[in-house]
Amino acid sequence: MLRRLYDWTMAKATHPHAEGWLALFAFVEASFFPIPPHPVLGVMCLAQPKKAVRFAMIATLASVAGGLLGYAIGWGLYDTLGAQILAVLGLTESFPKAACYLNEYGFWIFVAKGATPIPFKLLTITAGFIGMDLVRFLLGSLVSRSISFLIVGILFRLFGAPIKAFIDKYLGLATAGFVALVLAGFAAITLLGGDSAKAGHKCDAVTSVHGMPR
Repeated sequence: MLRRLYDWTMAKATHPHAEGWLALFAFVEASFFPIPPHPVLGVMCLAQPKKAVRFAMIATLASVAGGLLGYAIGWGLYDTLGAQILAVLGLTESFPKAACYLNEYGFWIFVAKGATPIPFKLLTITAGFIGMDLVRFLLGSLVSRSISFLIVGILFRLFGAPIKAFIDKYLGLATAGFVALVLAGFAAITLLGGDSAKAGHKCDAVTSVHGMPR
C-alpha cells in the first residue's frame, strides 16, 4: 500500500498542476502524510532547474502552513487524533523524547531536528502538545524547512544540468547516496529514540509524557 501511495505521489511531479500537488504534499506531510515531498521536489527540479528555487519556496511555505495543522493536532487533538497518527507512523516511542528535548531546548532543538531527516510531523505535533511558543514555532519551522528545501532548490538552480547528467550516467552511485541518506535518517531517529549505545542526554531515558509541563 505504501509503495502504491509513493508511486501515485511521484506521478504528480509531471502533472500539469505539479506546483499545486507539491504544495499539497508539503502541507499534509507536516502533520500526517507518510510520504515526504522531497522526491517530488527533486523530480520537478530536474525537469526545470531554472524554477528550482521557486519550487523550493512553494514547498517551504506550504510545509510551514501545514506545520500549524500539526501544531493544532498536538495542542487540542492529541488524545483523539495525534496519538493515532504517531502510532500509524511508528513514532510513538520517539514522542516522549521529542517532547523532552523541545521542553529542554525549545527553538534551537526544533531548528536542529527540523533540518534532519527526522519526520517534521513528529516535531509539529510535539510542539503543539507541549504548548511551544507559537512565534518561536513558526520561526523554527521557517528556518528548518528553508534548510531542507531551499538548499535542494539552489543546488538544482546552479547545477541542474550537471546533476541530471551525473544521475543519468551514475545512477548506481546516486542510488547508493540516497540509501546513505535514508540510513542517516534512521540513525538520527534512533538517537532521538534513545537507543544509542552511548550514555546520552537525560531525555534519552524518557518513556512517558506524564508529568511534563504543557
